[in-house]
Amino acid sequence: MLHVDNLHAYYGKSHVLHGVSFSVGKGEIVALLGRNGSGRSTTAKAIMGLVDARGRIDWLGQQIVGRKPFEIAHLGLGYVPENRDIFPKLTVHQNLLLGLKGDKPQGRWNFEDMYNLFPRLRERQHTEAGVLSGGEQQMLTLCRSLMGDPELIIIDEPTEGLAPKIVDLVGQFLQELRNRGVSVLLIEQKLTIAMQISDRALVMGHGSMVFDGTPDALRANAAIRKEWLEV
Repeated sequence: MLHVDNLHAYYGKSHVLHGVSFSVGKGEIVALLGRNGSGRSTTAKAIMGLVDARGRIDWLGQQIVGRKPFEIAHLGLGYVPENRDIFPKLTVHQNLLLGLKGDKPQGRWNFEDMYNLFPRLRERQHTEAGVLSGGEQQMLTLCRSLMGDPELIIIDEPTEGLAPKIVDLVGQFLQELRNRGVSVLLIEQKLTIAMQISDRALVMGHGSMVFDGTPDALRANAAIRKEWLEV
């Protein structure tokens, strides 16, 4: 589905990504791991057209480098940024409504699905999003992206700062996406959840890909974990 080849990305004159290549298949959860500053979030932004990029990003056979972010989103790519970007003065239900794409017929997800996935959102559906807890806001932003019916969703640090119980809910959410055929590129620092639910693991360091393999292969590779992941 998604094929990234020799991707370079820049912030002004700063060269951040150096020839990154990887792929994500249909219904696959791929974990993108690495320390802060390794280039993981920049990779997500480059795919979504949010930073200056060079190279090839093929999405369902189309080259999308150089396209505008809204055009990329309408091709079926979803993105959940680390800062969540909810609309604080709108209710939970209104935030979900904004996730719908007006030019698409009803997709595989609806409001009832969202409230079944996260019952807390059902309880808070008429509450302004700005007063939600951090965990509730994370649930909301995940669900809002799903309302656009993406074929692949890029999720940046979904468990950052969340209580263990909410982390478990997020893990269940990601597995439900896979069950429904949605692909996931998961940017995560918590190795435990990433290794439990992902089909493949990628490791980045200094803007380059340094590992691409199964979670079991990464567990067995102490040298990669020590050099690029462990503190």
